[in-house]
Amino acid sequence: MAERATVYKLNLTLSDMDRQVYGDYSLTLALHPSETVERMMVRILAFCYRAAETLSFTKGLSSVDEPDLWLKHDNGTILEWIEVGQPAPDRVKKAANQSQAVHLFTYGRGWDVWWKTNGDTIKAMPKVTSYYFAADELKSLCELADKSMKLTVTITEKMAYVSNETANVVVSLVEL
Repeated sequence: MAERATVYKLNLTLSDMDRQVYGDYSLTLALHPSETVERMMVRILAFCYRAAETLSFTKGLSSVDEPDLWLKHDNGTILEWIEVGQPAPDRVKKAANQSQAVHLFTYGRGWDVWWKTNGDTIKAMPKVTSYYFAADELKSLCELADKSMKLTVTITEKMAYVSNETANVVVSLVEL
């Protein structure tokens, strides 16, 4: 029998001072059986950094034809394709062809080798913006993960200040 996704509920209060985006969000995330908590938390950070009224999580790892998040226009046009991890350049190119902008949030072990191998190809794609989160900061962020989370996130100068009732974590966003 196949493993089932683990459901996480998130009440998020967001203040993005850099983009003047503020809001309260009730989100439901499915942690795919092959997904790490670290990756799920990066998806949450990606949501925070790109928050908009119609931004939504997709099937993610369960579908090869969808990003982790996307922002769609009412007419179905993909405005932003948001990818988490270390995708192949062909996947990034496909995303750029299907959307107006691609935002790539990379993290974790081996990202530097992946970027050294694929960075020039990805940087040559005009619609693509790539970012990186440091592993040590994400480790602290993962300690805030719970099946029922209430997080407050304040973003200023590309730094995310994430807190819950018991802890505060700072995660910096580095543009590649």
